[in-house]
This record gives sequence, structure tokens and C-alpha cells, in this order.
Amino acid sequence: MATVHMSEAEVAGDLHAVLAKVQQGIEIVIEQDHRPVAVLKPSQSGGPGRKLSECISLAKAYEAKLGYGPIPDVDFAKDVQGGIDLRRDSFEPPAWE
Repeated sequence: MATVHMSEAEVAGDLHAVLAKVQQGIEIVIEQDHRPVAVLKPSQSGGPGRKLSECISLAKAYEAKLGYGPIPDVDFAKDVQGGIDLRRDSFEPPAWE
């Protein structure tokens, strides 16, 4: 995999172009004062993560096959609710003239 070193200013200046490089398989080392602070590299999965509905289906399949399913940690419900709250928009219909 090819590696390119860029300053944080270069990355901030054209993030779209940086992400295009990453999608081409190039690893980007982001530097601050010539010291590496982060690395952007292509996703291992080759695509976006699973939808929540897919995760639920998988959990049910494991439970049916194995007799037990995944057990979420104590903060799971709070984390899910936090994600929902972040994306909840109040709907205000447009005022028609």
C-alpha cells in the first residue's frame, strides 16, 4: 500500500481529495510539525458498516442456532438513545404563502 505524508493544513484544505486518495488504496499519514498524529487508511471491510436491522437479525440467528445471543453492555441502551437524539430533527413544515 502506498503511503503519503500530509500536514494537517493540507488535509483540512481539501478533505474531499484526501478521501479520494484513501478510496484508491493510499494510506495518508497526517502530520503536525512534521510528527505523525493520525493515519487514514482504507476500511478493512470494503464498505460501510452494518445497518442496525442487520445486526438484530444476526443476533436472532445466533440465538436460534446457539441457544443464546449477544449480551449488550450496561451502557448500550444509553448509547443507542444518544445516537437517536443526535439525529432527531424537529419537523417544521414550510410556511406557504
